[in-house]
Amino acid sequence: MRLRHIEIFEAIRRTGSLTEAAAALHISQPAASKLLAHAEAQLGFKLFERVKGRLVATREAEILTPEVARLNQDLNSVRRLAASLRDRPHGHLRLGSAPALGLGLLPGVVRASRDAHPGVTFDLHTYHSAELVQGLLTRELDAIVTFDTNDYPGLTRTGLGQTELVHLSLDPGSGPLRLADLPPDHPLIVLDARDASGALLQMALDAQGVEVNPAIQVKTHYVACALVEAGCGDAIVDAITARALLRPGMHLRRLEPALRVPISIMMRNQDPVSALHRDLIERLRTACDALLARLTEA
Repeated sequence: MRLRHIEIFEAIRRTGSLTEAAAALHISQPAASKLLAHAEAQLGFKLFERVKGRLVATREAEILTPEVARLNQDLNSVRRLAASLRDRPHGHLRLGSAPALGLGLLPGVVRASRDAHPGVTFDLHTYHSAELVQGLLTRELDAIVTFDTNDYPGLTRTGLGQTELVHLSLDPGSGPLRLADLPPDHPLIVLDARDASGALLQMALDAQGVEVNPAIQVKTHYVACALVEAGCGDAIVDAITARALLRPGMHLRRLEPALRVPISIMMRNQDPVSALHRDLIERLRTACDALLARLTEA
């Protein structure tokens, strides 16, 4: 199937009408009919049958649909990228990040970048690590800011700084808290061990011989913070999210010894590092340093 065949296939599947499909593609109905006939001739089977005045996908077309939908999505991504290159001559960044970093780190960096370069535009996406890496590899994203410390073929990881894990509770406390002194009568909310922070915490607990029975396990730091605010228990989360979501009545304590979580930016190996990328990296480094300094002074 050619790209034009994919377009007419998707348009008819969505509308159920050759006339409406032609209008959606800004072509005449005879041209749409000719495209459909050419696609069916090339494939060797019919794609649609007329049922009560509507075009309904055949069994073969239904089998093709998921793959065609994926190709159409990729085509739309190419169009969006081309439009960005045309309409945003001052620079455009499609930036992905872990939810915690999108909440507590990126807003200030984006504001500073926009203040310094008013013509720069951003598409911001928050995903978990595997989705971020996939988005980078498929060119849906230009760069990702992540806690992920793994190395991937075709990607370059550059360190930006670090945050650390902290204890969040509705009960006041003073000074740093040792893992061995976690309140045994408080339900504990922990991050999934597949998360970089969750894995770091579990390794520290194992190394210190501390056994805990988590009451709730979550995938995102901000959900853990929301559960603390709701009175569901205490949580150990990254300091960036904890500070961003700290509400009256919630208390943050550092851990002793500190459990540091690296923050990195990843980009594709073959992509040139533009002045815009270098500026972003430096602003992210500055923001990471400032966040850690504030935590150290607390």
